[in-house]
Amino acid sequence: MSAFADMSTAGHWFHPVESDPEASIRLFLLPHAGSGAIIYRDWPAMLPRDVTAQAVTLPGRHNRHEEETYEDFEPLLEGLYEAVLDELDDERPFAFFGHCLGAQLAYRLTVRLQREGERTPLVLGCSGWSPVGFYQPTEEESRLPDDEMLEWIKKLGSFPAEVYDNPEMLALVIPALRADLRVSARYVDDQAVVSCPLASYGGSTDPLQQAPDAMSHWAGRSPRYLGHSEFPGGHFYIDNHALAVTTDFTRHLHRFMDLLVH
Repeated sequence: MSAFADMSTAGHWFHPVESDPEASIRLFLLPHAGSGAIIYRDWPAMLPRDVTAQAVTLPGRHNRHEEETYEDFEPLLEGLYEAVLDELDDERPFAFFGHCLGAQLAYRLTVRLQREGERTPLVLGCSGWSPVGFYQPTEEESRLPDDEMLEWIKKLGSFPAEVYDNPEMLALVIPALRADLRVSARYVDDQAVVSCPLASYGGSTDPLQQAPDAMSHWAGRSPRYLGHSEFPGGHFYIDNHALAVTTDFTRHLHRFMDLLVH
């Protein structure tokens, strides 16, 4: 069974709740809008044994569906920042990888850690979002009628097909998605630069990428930019190319881990 298959523990930001103490690198995975840790359920099997992954579930979904969702960017970032600080141990290096809203949060978490004088990620991975040239939702779009919201997420292919015909699942998914869209709508970019290595990933036909060179703007956000990897597919290219993404990201992790220990 996947480490992310059991989502029964309430109130926890991270799944699994405990990291593997034998692994030398910790990897925090941040999901796209409306979703949670479950989107990374196949990743543990694709990662080497020296990388232990924990995926984030925000309030208002999955095992945390009874908790109130965040609807503003800064309070969500603050809550996640505190959760990450509480979770980190004293010695092991860690990394962030996020997709879409998850990339936005991973980037801002790194900025916040750096500004507060805390340790920063060994590598930061940002997928399906860039601070320049990507679609940013509006407050009005977050309040679309349910049928219009459903058509929008169907076009993006952002959830498994069985969700769309299941009223109970939709009743959980759509409120969480609305909240996350409002969070993203209230994000204000300040062109912050991170000092850690940064790698970006994306789909070649992502409909949310509004400028052809959008992902190239990551080069200006880190002096240690590792380049962009593009794969066939749309916004959720990552579903079909998870093995290639994890392989490439792991290559970066091992490279910088070697530099750290030597």
